Amino acid sequence: MTAASATPSVLFVCVHNAGRSQMAAGFLREIAAGRIEVRSAGSLPAVEINPIAVEAMAELGIDITTEAPKVLTTEAVKASDVVITMGCGDACPIFPGKRYEDWVLDDPAGQGIEAVRPIRDDIRKRIELLVDELV
Repeated sequence: MTAASATPSVLFVCVHNAGRSQMAAGFLREIAAGRIEVRSAGSLPAVEINPIAVEAMAELGIDITTEAPKVLTTEAVKASDVVITMGCGDACPIFPGKRYEDWVLDDPAGQGIEAVRPIRDDIRKRIELLVDELV
């Protein structure tokens, strides 16, 4: 938790900020219900969120249609307690005192709904564990 806040903050980072990181952020917002601050960003953000990721989340009643890919900034990393990368390689700056995790997940880009559902479900399990650890 940052010194200014008792609320832990998590930043999800993937290359395009259009699939994995957006699904993770959607799950965290839903499951943590305001107890954790949520951010997401990409090292090379896409123009829009992957429509199949949107569809996969909608199947579970989670709407991520209002989100948009955002560029990864040093400020976002500094403002976060936990930084979870999902295939962005070395693009994420490292700062002392932050918790870093790299989640190895398949990229939903270009995949159909049948391939995206298992990725979504894997992310959900990881988010549930993360929430248990942070709150």
